[in-house]
This record gives sequence, structure tokens and C-alpha cells, in this order.
Amino acid sequence: MRFQTDLVPARLIRRYKRFLADCTLEDGREVTAHCANPGSMMGLAAPGTRIWLEPNDDPKKKLKYGWRLVDHENGHFTGVDTSLPNRALKAALMAREVSALADYTHVRPEMRYGQNSRIDFLLTGDGLPDAYVEVKSVTLNRTPGLAEFPDSVTARGTKHLHELAQMAQAGKRAVLLYLVQRTDCTKFAMAADIDPAYAAAHSAATASGLETLCLGTHITPNAITLDAPLALVEPAR
Repeated sequence: MRFQTDLVPARLIRRYKRFLADCTLEDGREVTAHCANPGSMMGLAAPGTRIWLEPNDDPKKKLKYGWRLVDHENGHFTGVDTSLPNRALKAALMAREVSALADYTHVRPEMRYGQNSRIDFLLTGDGLPDAYVEVKSVTLNRTPGLAEFPDSVTARGTKHLHELAQMAQAGKRAVLLYLVQRTDCTKFAMAADIDPAYAAAHSAATASGLETLCLGTHITPNAITLDAPLALVEPAR
């Protein structure tokens, strides 16, 4: 999925109030960018970090830049926009490019289910059990090559796991798809030390029939596209 406009490089001054980031452009101008990431962004928001911003001329938007990438300056990138995985996955699911879900012919986003929740995608197809697909963006890396989730305590994520387990118990397909928005990781694990309740809920949901998929991404300042699956491993901690 290509970015709508060409990204411009900058240096991070600070991230604050979760959704705001002050940055310095290459010409020395200081701008405030929207940060579409409610998580802790552990390891990604140190002052001086090289980042990439997406400019916009939308009169409805107060901020004229959106923070899209962290540039690790070693050939690797991390995508920090948590809304991007759903957009990328929708296109991939409709094109039937996710092999584990390629038999489904209809993709419906943001469908109500559970207790006042919405599933990211409900997939249907003739002769197939409905598939409830929840998508999580993964950006945490603390051990070389290992992506982890979550990067902070997520009661909402734990609630989603309980509801997915109920779908599996009811005979539906319940799928949790972790999209790793990093190019420097080859495997994935639960960050059980950060949120033990989430890790426990994932184990319980798996016992109830939850399927876990993990996909990597290919990231450049031009586009983010889906890449090969990553192995799910036991936590290192």
C-alpha cells in the first residue's frame, strides 16, 4: 500500500499527549505531526530519532503532517501508524492474498459482535464457517530479531481475546492476526512480562480454538506491503 503523498524526513523532538509529535524538518522548520498510535511506542520515540512524515493539504485537518515511519538508519524501518494494518489487510483479504484465509469470498470490516465490540473483519464464503479476524499492529522489539506484543497493558486487547474464544467455542473461526510493522524481525512472541493477563488470555483462547497468524511487512518511505509469515515462539522472558 503506497502512501498517499511522498514522505519527508525529519527528526523527532518529542512525542506527547500520545497523539502529538514535535519534529524538525530537514530545512530546520519545526512542525507538529499527528501520531496515529495510542500505544507506548517503547523504543521508538527517543528525541533525535530519524522519522518520516506524510504531509497533507486537507483543510479539515488541523495538523499538516502525520508521523508514519521510524527510520533506524541501518536499512530497517518501523511503521508507527496503527490504522495502516487494517487498510493493508483489507486490500490483501479482498485480493485473497492471505493464504490461510484465501478461500473466503466476502470481506466485511467493522462488524458488531460480542459485548459492544466490533471485529476488524468478518469473512464469509459458501460452505465455510464465518471467520472473525482481529488485527493487531506490532512495533515492539527488545531482543534482536524478535517482535513482541503488547507494548503496554491492554485491557481492550484482553477483552477481544475473550470474545474471540467465545466465537471459536460457538463453531466459528476466530483468527488473531498480528501484523509486524518492522523489517528487522523474523519471529514473534507475547510480551508476557508487560501484560501477563493478555498472555494468559491468549493461551486460554488458543485452547478454545483461536488461530494466531503473524505476518511481516516490507517497508520503505514509499509504501508498506505484506511480507512472509513470521514464526510464533515462546516468550524470551
